Amino acid sequence: MVALALATSLLWGLADFGGGLLTRRMPALTVVVVSQALAAAVLGAVVLATGAWSEAGARLWFAVAAGLIGPVAMLFFYRALALGPMGVVSPLVATAVVVPVGVALALGERPGPVQYLGFLVAFGGVVLAGGPQAGGAAVRRRTLGYTVGAAFGFGAVLALIAEASTSVTGLFLALFVQRVCNVLAGGAALWAGARRGTPVLPDGGVAAVREALPSLTFVGLADVAANATYALAARIGPVTVAAVLASLYPVVTALAARGVLRERLRAAQSLGAGLALAGTLLLASG
Repeated sequence: MVALALATSLLWGLADFGGGLLTRRMPALTVVVVSQALAAAVLGAVVLATGAWSEAGARLWFAVAAGLIGPVAMLFFYRALALGPMGVVSPLVATAVVVPVGVALALGERPGPVQYLGFLVAFGGVVLAGGPQAGGAAVRRRTLGYTVGAAFGFGAVLALIAEASTSVTGLFLALFVQRVCNVLAGGAALWAGARRGTPVLPDGGVAAVREALPSLTFVGLADVAANATYALAARIGPVTVAAVLASLYPVVTALAARGVLRERLRAAQSLGAGLALAGTLLLASG
């Protein structure tokens, strides 16, 4: 379970970094729709190959709900990444872990004392890793609004997708349904935006989108794989532990931004990353 949850944080961290970079070159909604459409195509092939259609049932409504909420959360998140430093936005969005953890506690799940301590340390580290930096006041308020919306949406998706299936093949089907709903909801918003005259293509038009297809494919598939590993981790072990470990992805995003974009980490952010890792060890040993 620990390995799956940590794999989730790695995949999400890399997907967030890639999505944030793409959003600086093309409209956020275009990134969401194209990357999720590519992911849906791959998942459709997996569903056909594994015969996952036989797992269809009432639980798929959880996947439908996650698929309708997901594009809005991703749009808010990518816009926040485009407006503010990735090393700040990503850790703050990771507070989404409060939603699935709260649901698990409400349903009666009770971690041990060491895991409670690990949860507090890791969560505090994730928030602290956000650091005190930001741009001007106007950008800060707008970025914060997008960040809060993304955090709540992602937390709801985590809670819903964990309930959407009871088997591995059922998980493939649930993820496919979720992505199809992502594309339908995001595509409708993209079409509505185009009708209002909102730019839906980057500079360079379709050719620029075609050139970015490898990166868009990576973002879409990494996000799908992260959802899958999280759902499996939540099924194997306590949801409270799996959710907190999976929420460590901002450390990956911040390190990628530091290495590629040369974004500077302040002392508070470095301390937060260290606390997040310490909390991980406590959660894994509890």
